[in-house]
Amino acid sequence: MTTKRSTIVGNFRLQIKTLLGIVVLLWVIEAVDLVFFNGALNNLGIRPRTVSGLWGILFAPFLHGNFAHLLANTIPLVSLGWLIMLRKSEDLIPVTIISALVGGFGTWLIGSPGVHIGASGVIFGYFGFLLLRGYFERSMVAIAFSLLVTFLYGGIIWGVLPSQPGISWEGHLCGFIGGVIAARLLSSPRKKERLDNFDL
Repeated sequence: MTTKRSTIVGNFRLQIKTLLGIVVLLWVIEAVDLVFFNGALNNLGIRPRTVSGLWGILFAPFLHGNFAHLLANTIPLVSLGWLIMLRKSEDLIPVTIISALVGGFGTWLIGSPGVHIGASGVIFGYFGFLLLRGYFERSMVAIAFSLLVTFLYGGIIWGVLPSQPGISWEGHLCGFIGGVIAARLLSSPRKKERLDNFDL
């Protein structure tokens, strides 16, 4: 009993430290950018279909237009990230990497001219992962998480469509696709395993 409780407490502390570390990193980068570079670091974002813009795939999720932009991304990033870790803490890093790379490269391919920045692609990756994991895994827990995410954040799905000027819907769409890919890669093929146990 004590061991199980210690494990739960330890996992919770890990989740808090990880998410807090991500938030602190993003806010420190934004403060440094605005105070010391007057926002010039944002030029390191994704510039679609340019060779130099490829570097933005790595940098864009860490860059934001201002603190209001960062604040708008912080809340869903933390809440969706925590839901991923609540199920399995180790999933957060691969889901983040896959969402960022697929979302970033997709934005580089199809994005409108300009500089694309922000963690929203990763957020939509988290959303896609949580939404589709239930479908790929076919477990009651995964399906329950998918339903919960649909209830809490289902409205953001419209963000993958062209809406307001200056909003990178391409980043949202490609990040979402990255999350779906992550869900497919990381989900346990429970249904397939059951079928493999039968002699045909």
